[in-house]
Amino acid sequence: MSRHYQENAATQHPVDEVPPAGQLLTLGLQHVLVMYAGAIAVPLIVGAALKLPKDQIAFLINADLLCSGLVTIIQALGVGMFGIRLPVMMGVTFAAVGPMVAMAAAPELGINAILGAGIASGVFGIFFAPLVARCLPLFPPVVTGTIIATIGISLMRVAVNWAAGGQAMIQDASGQIVANPAFGAPEHLAVAGLVLLMILLITRFGRGFIANVSILLGMGVGFLVSMAMGKVSFAGLDAAPWLAMVEPLHFGMPVFDPVSIATMCLVSVVVMVESLGMFLALSELTGRQLCRNDLTRGLRTDGLGTLLGGLLNTFPHTSFSQNVGLVGVTGIKSRWVCVAGGAILMVFALIPKMAHVIASIPQFVLGGAGIVMFGMVAATGIKILMGAELRENRNNLYVVAISLGLGMIPLVAPTFFHAMPASLGPLLHSGILLSALSAVLLNLFLNGATQRQRASRAATVPQTH
Repeated sequence: MSRHYQENAATQHPVDEVPPAGQLLTLGLQHVLVMYAGAIAVPLIVGAALKLPKDQIAFLINADLLCSGLVTIIQALGVGMFGIRLPVMMGVTFAAVGPMVAMAAAPELGINAILGAGIASGVFGIFFAPLVARCLPLFPPVVTGTIIATIGISLMRVAVNWAAGGQAMIQDASGQIVANPAFGAPEHLAVAGLVLLMILLITRFGRGFIANVSILLGMGVGFLVSMAMGKVSFAGLDAAPWLAMVEPLHFGMPVFDPVSIATMCLVSVVVMVESLGMFLALSELTGRQLCRNDLTRGLRTDGLGTLLGGLLNTFPHTSFSQNVGLVGVTGIKSRWVCVAGGAILMVFALIPKMAHVIASIPQFVLGGAGIVMFGMVAATGIKILMGAELRENRNNLYVVAISLGLGMIPLVAPTFFHAMPASLGPLLHSGILLSALSAVLLNLFLNGATQRQRASRAATVPQTH
């Protein structure tokens, strides 16, 4: 570590420290690898639903990477009234997939209506963000810890499916949903286990920077082993161009359908509640206290990402929960690492061959790393709950128990709410939102807004800088 970096470390908050250039790029790449599969998944799903040709789906992916990189830089760096200035990576939200697929299936809507709804909901999110940030007093430790634990547990399903090689059910060539014959193959589980083992060994015996990039090194070993096993395919690499530009409004002028806009605005509310929990988790992990204005800037950037997404031919954006766990695993709190990650995403968008190589990493390699990172998010929630007076206040046990149970409904029983109106889908199919609403309401009902809770919250989260 350079002397300059050590001197800065003594005077700056860890969030504001700037690692040396080589370490900065390596740590930024580690963040990109963690979120890359999630970043490109939504364009693939929506592109397939729109029945777009492969070259147009590739364009959607490039547009997504460009927008994700740009908004990540704004979120982590801070630009005017946007950006929470924490180590945050941005990407397309999965919460909007259901409504977008429904719009894609409607002949009178299609991609221009999806993009128009995104633009309108982005504007809505920018102006609605301060209202959500004002809800901060409703999030004492018992509520915050429960929500963050739910986020980690919900993400664990993603990691487990990755480790097994993808999804248990897939769509065959005829469009039928069938069992994935490669799901849970022993070689997939073995490589995922190897990645996990390498991360543990590097964490235990590595020192300094080597220990900080344990996730990257573990995935690198898994990737090399997968190549030796013949499990890595670079098919299509030759056809991918070296340089590609993303043209705004590539598909024409957006269509502003009122019903689609209302649905996407509802998704924006869901996304902001989830982001609020993630920001509080990062506050705990980095030791940087957040005020209402900080949260407003962070939530407002979610709206900005959605607005820019509609203009740049991609979809609603959110702050990615996946990368929160990486902060906990590595202990690297610098927001400049995510600024570097955003720049790397933008380079990948402009040089598709590089993006294609990264996309060739098998999902079971990501699975071993995902178990560590997503588990770290859940562990952070548990850590917060340890300070939530669970022994002294039995009511808090009810808040945690019921809210965690409700948060698990979409995870363990995806069809639980199948008889409910489809318009409520964004609300009922988000375990994080169900857990958050339950925790807030139960805490108000069982504990009320006691003076002790307000004082406790004021001691941990200042209202102004």
